[in-house]
Amino acid sequence: MPPTPTTLARLDALARPLLVRLPPALAVRIYSAGRRHFLNRLVASAASIAPTPLPTQPAAALARTLWGIHFRSPLGNAAGMFKNGQGYPLVSRQGAGYYLAGTTTAAPRPGNVRAGVRQPFAPYPRSGAASNWLGLPNEGHAAVAARLARVVRDERIDGCPIGASLASLPGCSSSPSDAERTSALVEGLERYTDAGVDFLEINESCPNTEEGAASVASEWEELRHRLEALAEGFFARHRERPPVIVKFSLDTTEEQAAELVDLLAELGFDGIDLGNTSTAYAVRRESIDRRERSLFDHFTGRYGGGVSGRPVKGASLALARAAVERVREIGPERELHVVRTGGIETAGDLAESARAGVALDGWYTGYFEAFAAHGHRLYARVYRELEELLEEPLEEKAAAGSDLADRETTAT
Repeated sequence: MPPTPTTLARLDALARPLLVRLPPALAVRIYSAGRRHFLNRLVASAASIAPTPLPTQPAAALARTLWGIHFRSPLGNAAGMFKNGQGYPLVSRQGAGYYLAGTTTAAPRPGNVRAGVRQPFAPYPRSGAASNWLGLPNEGHAAVAARLARVVRDERIDGCPIGASLASLPGCSSSPSDAERTSALVEGLERYTDAGVDFLEINESCPNTEEGAASVASEWEELRHRLEALAEGFFARHRERPPVIVKFSLDTTEEQAAELVDLLAELGFDGIDLGNTSTAYAVRRESIDRRERSLFDHFTGRYGGGVSGRPVKGASLALARAAVERVREIGPERELHVVRTGGIETAGDLAESARAGVALDGWYTGYFEAFAAHGHRLYARVYRELEELLEEPLEEKAAAGSDLADRETTAT
């Protein structure tokens, strides 16, 4: 019988410090292939987990109501973990507070290939970090929306809402105009809305594609134009729609985060996610263990891509805090919440988010580290530790939206 994903993860945790000492090109080649195999095995392992109710349910104090949706906890997977809409049975049975599929694009994408390596990925285990240049591999909005429609119909459970992340990037062979890209994105939003998903995320920063966006500062007018067109094309036609949040890079500045909150509130969006991975390699390199810097330099030099995990922890908290403060200052008419993604790995990180007023947290690199240590009980473990850290109910800490949202949240 082949080893279970839990066993593979534990073996991987032991092997990674040795693997990264191989010649960098070989380490990237081995790990990129092994990672895809492991993810497939992990998704398939959901059937081995006891069905709900979970052995350890999140405490009621960890729940919150956002946009009228019940989240049993603030913690779920970040976009990129389950690009094609698989994995909901896995994380819902593990105890996640929400599930996020994607990021998907209008046309299917096979992902990046360079130097013979498909969907390049490199871990930095001593640094609690990773690099990836996956290139948004996905089956496209239509296929993933159809899969999620079946999940919504047959598998959705209360307290673990289903979200979908979308980007306006074209398929590999397409070069559409801005209007065509917006139209295709609106069509994707409509497909997911028809599928019955609970919330939507628009990825406005993907460093892992050739078409990836530049900094917010250099694209401000283009960003405003895209979001205005999106609001006109989707919001105006769907009064009853899922909440839509927008995700930005962790290389955004705190001043820009506040300006983005203003823009999103003005246009009627429902939240901001800070954020995606980082391409500030010189800055993040300082947080990489010296024994792993040769691999880091090789990967960022040959592939580029985004850096995730512990090196971006401080940036994600600072940006999320700045966004929360701005939301409170302007008091938007619509409920607008702040999501923190980047460097989330412990109950302490969740407690910091809660004290800052962050509504939801997304983990990726931290998820896999926790899975290696605790297996399918990773959520139960972090919830137990979080309850011990928080002095007040978490729902009272997460008031990141309007006054109306504050009242709804503390009432749950």
